Amino acid sequence: MALSWGTIKSLLLFFGPILLPKAIAYYRSAKASPAVHGVSIRPIPPLVSRALLILFVVACAFFIRTLPFYSPENIFSVTSSRLQIPVDVLFTRLSALRQGGLTNSDNILRTKISSLDSRLLFFQHGPDIITNCQFCSAEDPKSYLYYSIPSILAPHLFNLCVLALVTSGLFAGKEGAIWRYTATIAAAAAVVIDLYLVSSYDQAANAKATRLEDIDTFFWRMRVYRLLGLAAIDGLLGWVLYLSSTNRAFIKPPTTQERVEASTKVLESVRSRLGTMAVLKNTIYRNSELRANNNEYWVREGKIMGEVMEDRDVVQGVNNALGNRIDINSIARDAEAFAQSIGPSQLQMPNGNI
Repeated sequence: MALSWGTIKSLLLFFGPILLPKAIAYYRSAKASPAVHGVSIRPIPPLVSRALLILFVVACAFFIRTLPFYSPENIFSVTSSRLQIPVDVLFTRLSALRQGGLTNSDNILRTKISSLDSRLLFFQHGPDIITNCQFCSAEDPKSYLYYSIPSILAPHLFNLCVLALVTSGLFAGKEGAIWRYTATIAAAAAVVIDLYLVSSYDQAANAKATRLEDIDTFFWRMRVYRLLGLAAIDGLLGWVLYLSSTNRAFIKPPTTQERVEASTKVLESVRSRLGTMAVLKNTIYRNSELRANNNEYWVREGKIMGEVMEDRDVVQGVNNALGNRIDINSIARDAEAFAQSIGPSQLQMPNGNI
């Protein structure tokens, strides 16, 4: 059974006050996570840029496919015909609009939509399914549903392959891999919702439509919703991928194992440098010429620094720097205030002496 707009509004009114504050709190915490973890914003990594480009192109392709130019032809809308129009009159009007007359598909479709039930199925599954299905009949409406499942799943499967590519660790790095599970769940949810809406649609609702404007063009409407939904999934994935890869939001703190591994790498680097310095120092002290050069350097360095520190300008500059850092007057005032706070009574000894 299809969900009515009233049911959807009731669900939104019930779950909205519960879910909306949680969603806002989650967004704020995700946005503030870089400051909490002390992470700075960085440019988009090259691998993520490639993934974002693919998502943008695919989302634009889905959006462009929703335009009427790419939509299957609705012969009732083209000929401005009612649902109850005789089939001969309908295709006579259609033949007048065709420059080369009726096509083979038109002739096949003419034999398939002679009854009211078949026309109702036409608006549920579209002209291609009605025309091409050889084993389907209006007496078994589910047969058209089974035949339409591959065409329904085709864009979903294509988009799932795209999502698998852009969330692959080899293609997009670890920044894309962290969204692999979420993207898969979103794609699977889109498939389930799409199949549910198509299978639960009541095609008999159009039986009472007496005007063209009253007909529910479910197939064309669902096609637009399907493509826009897939484009929205790609757009949202690109958005969160951009935020997480640039450390703007959705920061995942490193695990204990990752922190230990990073600390180990730092210690190994320091140990390697210390080992290099030890080898260099040992080499210098074992070689008489290098040892003499080293001693000469430090003697000369001591003389130069001594002469520099004896210069009047240098001494004055050092005193000024120390004077700016250490306020002697402030220290004296603090000491005097502390001494006064103690008071003579606290300095009085047990024998009456201070």
